[in-house]
Amino acid sequence: MLRFLPPGPDNPSPFVRIDGQSDADIVVVCDHASAVIPARLADLGLSAAGRLAHVAWDIGAAQVSQALARRLGCPAILAGVSRLVIDCNRQPGDPSSIPASTCGVPVPGNQGLAEAEAHSRADQWFWPYHREIGDELARQFRRGRVPAMISIHSFTPTMHGVARPWHAGVLSNRDRRMADPVLAALAGDPTLVVGDNQPYSGREINYTLDTHAGAAGLPHVSFEIRQDLLADDNACQAWADRLAGVLAPVLADPGIRRVELF
Repeated sequence: MLRFLPPGPDNPSPFVRIDGQSDADIVVVCDHASAVIPARLADLGLSAAGRLAHVAWDIGAAQVSQALARRLGCPAILAGVSRLVIDCNRQPGDPSSIPASTCGVPVPGNQGLAEAEAHSRADQWFWPYHREIGDELARQFRRGRVPAMISIHSFTPTMHGVARPWHAGVLSNRDRRMADPVLAALAGDPTLVVGDNQPYSGREINYTLDTHAGAAGLPHVSFEIRQDLLADDNACQAWADRLAGVLAPVLADPGIRRVELF
């Protein structure tokens, strides 16, 4: 099983940054890159298998994010702790931000959580990650071109016993400047089944992109890739190649490089 970030110390970094070219005008983000649980949280009471299961992180997403950023010549910012510590794609305070259970799996270390502990986790890991994203977008904006934002996630092949037929999904909320041409390009591959806001919808859970890109009128898109298709590094590299290929002409289109609120 792929593990991007090894188990860290009591205070692991809130994010990992992969630098890009100095004139980059794109940022890749990965909210669920890591399975790390800080030592002081005693594994949140989970077994070793539970700590590395899909409920803890998006398997393969970190590798795809890094590889895609290299191909696009842009920075990548990857969250540094497990989504069970705090989910970087949820509003703090939302019940799913620090879940007491998820997908039927109890998380003992999150049950009956004190308000002070919830604040501490947000201060240590959630807000620094989002500040880095905001700072990077601001740096790119100040260089004179409207930046674009890309988010990478992965999903399980089945959910509640029901098979998910999609190889990948393209997620968006109101702004579809990137989603529509990306979907059209992926539709040209007859071997792929691609979901439009499937298996999840960007209209429902889209905190990171809505906050940093949607609210600012920046072009953006999110990808979900099925986890069995990211089983090793070669597979992750192949998906990075595929996404870079469909994204390159979209990102080069000057028509999307403007601030536009939807």
